[in-house]
Amino acid sequence: MKDMIELKGMRFFAYHGCFESERKNGNYFDVTLRCFADLSAAAESDSLEDTIDYSQLFDIVKHEMAIPSDLLENVAGRIASRVKRECPAVKEGSVTISKNNPPFDASALEGVMVENVGAAAVTINF
Repeated sequence: MKDMIELKGMRFFAYHGCFESERKNGNYFDVTLRCFADLSAAAESDSLEDTIDYSQLFDIVKHEMAIPSDLLENVAGRIASRVKRECPAVKEGSVTISKNNPPFDASALEGVMVENVGAAAVTINF
């Protein structure tokens, strides 16, 4: 059985980007974290010990978002690595990070997104 815990639409103000203005002025980023695991024991027991504590997942994302990076791929990869390391019940998942105001004339663009779900150049399995 594969169950999912999703932390959707977390918003952080952070200093990610390759340009000096991004590192100086910061930007808003939206993050969604999806974690897949077998949660059947928790469904039966109603016990936190049998599930994945989503407050721990939130703290991982919050901590990694606070560390400036040039690339969103790096931030998403760090989040995925920590989730794998600190939450062994998570068998796979995805991290989606959207930069809400990219540093170019993007009036016709809602945002820029990186999603780590596969093995392509900008994605990571976890």
